[in-house]
Amino acid sequence: MVSHIGNKGVWIFRGAMGAGKTTLISALCRFLGVEEHTSSPTFSLVNEYRGRLNQVIFHFDFYRIRSEAEAMDMGVEEYFDRPALCLVEWPERVENLLPSDYVEIKIEVDPSQQRQITITYP
Repeated sequence: MVSHIGNKGVWIFRGAMGAGKTTLISALCRFLGVEEHTSSPTFSLVNEYRGRLNQVIFHFDFYRIRSEAEAMDMGVEEYFDRPALCLVEWPERVENLLPSDYVEIKIEVDPSQQRQITITYP
């Protein structure tokens, strides 16, 4: 997945509650060499990690955000403009603030609890 996406800086993760967005992001961070514990930043809104090549990775969880104005107040657009990988859970809460060239990872869970992952990028 990582090698096919290239240098896109913002990856959004769509899926229902419990679909596995945080689990997939944690696995991706491990693949990128993050050694610290990764978890959903539900209350802090953003966690910062460092990968094996010292690359900056931001993990956002906008589930509890009340408005796009709240995201603007935390400086989300400045995060998206930085030379870092931004991994975004619940992007529909900040839809109008997303850059136009993001990667979308959609996780769907069927009745047997199997996951279907679809990746869309330009």
